[in-house]
Amino acid sequence: MKIIAGLGNPGRKYEKTRHNCGFEALDVLADRYRIQVTQEKFRSLCGTGIIDGVRVLLIKPQTFMNLSGEALHDACAWYQADPARDLIVMYDDINLEPGQLRIRAKGSAGGHNGMKSIIKMLGTEEFLRIRIGTGHPPDDYMQVDWVLGHFPLSERLLMTEAYDRASRAARDLLTESADKVMSEYNRYISHD
Repeated sequence: MKIIAGLGNPGRKYEKTRHNCGFEALDVLADRYRIQVTQEKFRSLCGTGIIDGVRVLLIKPQTFMNLSGEALHDACAWYQADPARDLIVMYDDINLEPGQLRIRAKGSAGGHNGMKSIIKMLGTEEFLRIRIGTGHPPDDYMQVDWVLGHFPLSERLLMTEAYDRASRAARDLLTESADKVMSEYNRYISHD
Protein backbone atom coordinates (compact mmCIF):
# COMPACT_ATOMS: atom_id res chain seq x y z
CA MET A 1 0.00 0.00 0.00
CA LYS A 2 1.31 3.43 -0.97
CA ILE A 3 0.17 6.32 1.21
CA ILE A 4 -0.37 9.77 -0.26
CA ALA A 5 -1.06 12.45 2.34
CA GLY A 6 -2.26 15.99 1.87
CA LEU A 7 -1.67 18.28 4.82
CA GLY A 8 -4.04 20.94 6.08
CA ASN A 9 -6.37 21.93 8.89
CA PRO A 10 -9.89 20.53 9.22
CA GLY A 11 -13.02 22.65 9.26
CA ARG A 12 -14.69 25.25 7.09
CA LYS A 13 -12.73 28.05 8.74
CA TYR A 14 -9.54 26.81 7.06
CA GLU A 15 -10.90 25.85 3.63
CA LYS A 16 -8.93 27.30 0.70
CA THR A 17 -6.25 28.82 2.97
CA ARG A 18 -2.56 28.70 2.06
CA HIS A 19 -1.95 26.11 4.78
CA ASN A 20 -4.47 23.76 3.15
CA CYS A 21 -2.65 23.36 -0.17
CA GLY A 22 -2.03 19.69 0.61
CA PHE A 23 -5.75 19.06 1.12
CA GLU A 24 -6.54 20.85 -2.15
CA ALA A 25 -4.00 18.85 -4.19
CA LEU A 26 -5.17 15.58 -2.62
CA ASP A 27 -8.78 16.43 -3.50
CA VAL A 28 -7.77 16.91 -7.15
CA LEU A 29 -6.04 13.51 -7.14
CA ALA A 30 -9.01 11.83 -5.46
CA ASP A 31 -11.46 13.34 -7.96
CA ARG A 32 -9.31 12.32 -10.93
CA TYR A 33 -9.32 8.66 -9.81
CA ARG A 34 -12.79 8.67 -8.25
CA ILE A 35 -11.52 7.84 -4.77
CA GLN A 36 -13.82 9.02 -2.00
CA VAL A 37 -11.79 10.40 0.91
CA THR A 38 -14.56 10.12 3.48
CA GLN A 39 -13.69 7.15 5.71
CA GLU A 40 -12.72 8.16 9.25
CA LYS A 41 -9.62 6.22 10.25
CA PHE A 42 -6.19 7.09 11.72
CA ARG A 43 -7.64 10.41 13.00
CA SER A 44 -7.98 11.30 9.32
CA LEU A 45 -10.28 11.24 6.35
CA CYS A 46 -9.13 8.40 4.12
CA GLY A 47 -9.96 6.65 0.90
CA THR A 48 -8.43 3.64 -0.82
CA GLY A 49 -8.25 2.97 -4.52
CA ILE A 50 -6.05 2.14 -7.48
CA ILE A 51 -3.92 4.69 -9.34
CA ASP A 52 -2.06 3.44 -12.42
CA GLY A 53 -2.22 -0.12 -11.10
CA VAL A 54 -0.93 0.81 -7.63
CA ARG A 55 -3.06 0.36 -4.50
CA VAL A 56 -3.14 3.63 -2.56
CA LEU A 57 -4.44 5.17 0.63
CA LEU A 58 -5.26 8.86 0.26
CA ILE A 59 -5.23 10.55 3.65
CA LYS A 60 -6.10 13.98 5.02
CA PRO A 61 -5.08 14.15 8.71
CA GLN A 62 -7.74 15.77 10.86
CA THR A 63 -5.37 16.33 13.79
CA PHE A 64 -4.64 19.93 12.73
CA MET A 65 -1.39 20.69 10.95
CA ASN A 66 0.97 20.67 13.92
CA LEU A 67 0.04 17.07 14.85
CA SER A 68 -0.03 15.61 11.32
CA GLY A 69 2.69 13.12 12.25
CA GLU A 70 0.40 11.32 14.70
CA ALA A 71 -2.06 10.42 11.95
CA LEU A 72 0.61 9.42 9.43
CA HIS A 73 2.44 7.35 12.04
CA ASP A 74 -0.76 5.39 12.71
CA ALA A 75 -1.41 4.82 8.99
CA CYS A 76 2.17 3.74 8.26
CA ALA A 77 2.15 1.37 11.24
CA TRP A 78 -1.20 -0.18 10.24
CA TYR A 79 -0.04 -0.89 6.67
CA GLN A 80 3.56 -1.68 7.70
CA ALA A 81 4.60 1.02 5.24
CA ASP A 82 8.22 2.06 4.92
CA PRO A 83 8.08 5.88 4.70
CA ALA A 84 11.13 6.04 2.40
CA ARG A 85 9.43 3.75 -0.10
CA ASP A 86 5.69 4.08 0.52
CA LEU A 87 4.85 7.64 1.65
CA ILE A 88 4.26 10.84 -0.35
CA VAL A 89 3.33 14.06 1.50
CA MET A 90 1.92 17.19 -0.21
CA TYR A 91 2.01 20.48 1.69
CA ASP A 92 2.36 24.26 1.50
CA ASP A 93 5.70 26.06 1.43
CA ILE A 94 6.14 29.82 1.99
CA ASN A 95 9.69 29.66 0.64
CA LEU A 96 8.50 28.96 -2.91
CA GLU A 97 6.74 31.35 -5.26
CA PRO A 98 2.96 30.84 -5.52
CA GLY A 99 2.25 27.80 -7.66
CA GLN A 100 5.84 26.58 -7.83
CA LEU A 101 6.45 22.91 -6.95
CA ARG A 102 9.51 21.35 -5.35
CA ILE A 103 9.75 17.58 -5.01
CA ARG A 104 12.30 15.99 -2.70
CA ALA A 105 13.01 12.44 -1.54
CA LYS A 106 14.19 13.56 1.90
CA GLY A 107 15.10 16.64 3.89
CA SER A 108 14.46 18.71 6.96
CA ALA A 109 11.15 20.25 7.96
CA GLY A 110 12.30 23.66 6.74
CA GLY A 111 10.40 25.37 9.57
CA HIS A 112 7.05 23.73 8.64
CA ASN A 113 5.35 22.50 11.82
CA GLY A 114 3.38 19.76 10.07
CA MET A 115 6.59 18.36 8.63
CA LYS A 116 8.33 18.65 12.01
CA SER A 117 5.58 16.50 13.50
CA ILE A 118 5.82 13.90 10.72
CA ILE A 119 9.61 13.64 10.95
CA LYS A 120 9.43 13.32 14.73
CA MET A 121 6.68 10.67 14.73
CA LEU A 122 8.13 8.60 11.86
CA GLY A 123 11.69 8.94 13.10
CA THR A 124 13.02 9.72 9.63
CA GLU A 125 13.43 12.56 7.13
CA GLU A 126 13.41 10.06 4.27
CA PHE A 127 10.05 10.17 2.54
CA LEU A 128 8.85 11.81 -0.65
CA ARG A 129 7.39 15.26 -0.37
CA ILE A 130 5.74 17.63 -2.81
CA ARG A 131 6.04 21.23 -1.63
CA ILE A 132 3.51 23.66 -3.10
CA GLY A 133 4.58 27.28 -3.12
CA THR A 134 2.38 29.90 -1.48
CA GLY A 135 4.81 32.82 -1.52
CA HIS A 136 6.49 34.47 1.44
CA PRO A 137 4.53 36.86 3.65
CA PRO A 138 5.26 40.57 3.32
CA ASP A 139 7.32 42.10 6.12
CA ASP A 140 4.22 43.53 7.81
CA TYR A 141 2.52 40.10 8.08
CA MET A 142 2.78 37.58 10.88
CA GLN A 143 3.59 34.19 9.35
CA VAL A 144 0.61 32.51 11.04
CA ASP A 145 -1.77 35.10 9.57
CA TRP A 146 -0.23 34.54 6.13
CA VAL A 147 -0.53 30.75 6.08
CA LEU A 148 -4.07 30.87 7.48
CA GLY A 149 -5.04 33.53 4.96
CA HIS A 150 -6.62 33.07 1.54
CA PHE A 151 -5.05 33.54 -1.86
CA PRO A 152 -5.92 36.78 -3.63
CA LEU A 153 -8.06 36.46 -6.73
CA SER A 154 -5.00 37.13 -8.90
CA GLU A 155 -3.35 33.90 -7.65
CA ARG A 156 -6.32 31.52 -7.55
CA LEU A 157 -6.01 30.21 -11.11
CA LEU A 158 -2.27 29.79 -10.60
CA MET A 159 -2.92 27.71 -7.48
CA THR A 160 -5.61 25.62 -9.19
CA GLU A 161 -3.02 24.74 -11.83
CA ALA A 162 -0.46 24.00 -9.09
CA TYR A 163 -2.84 21.56 -7.37
CA ASP A 164 -3.35 19.78 -10.68
CA ARG A 165 0.43 19.55 -11.27
CA ALA A 166 1.01 18.36 -7.69
CA SER A 167 -1.61 15.63 -8.09
CA ARG A 168 0.01 14.50 -11.36
CA ALA A 169 3.43 14.51 -9.68
CA ALA A 170 2.08 12.31 -6.86
CA ARG A 171 0.66 9.92 -9.46
CA ASP A 172 3.98 9.81 -11.31
CA LEU A 173 5.93 9.14 -8.10
CA LEU A 174 3.99 5.89 -7.72
CA THR A 175 5.51 4.34 -10.84
CA GLU A 176 8.55 6.42 -11.85
CA SER A 177 11.86 7.24 -10.19
CA ALA A 178 11.95 10.25 -7.92
CA ASP A 179 14.82 11.72 -9.98
CA LYS A 180 12.76 11.58 -13.17
CA VAL A 181 9.72 13.16 -11.53
CA MET A 182 11.87 15.87 -9.90
CA SER A 183 13.45 16.79 -13.22
CA GLU A 184 10.00 17.20 -14.75
CA TYR A 185 8.20 19.12 -12.01
CA ASN A 186 10.92 21.10 -10.21
CA ARG A 187 11.40 23.54 -13.08
CA TYR A 188 10.81 27.17 -12.21
CA ILE A 189 7.56 28.62 -13.49
CA SER A 190 7.53 32.29 -14.43
CA HIS A 191 4.47 34.23 -13.28
CA ASP A 192 4.83 36.96 -15.90
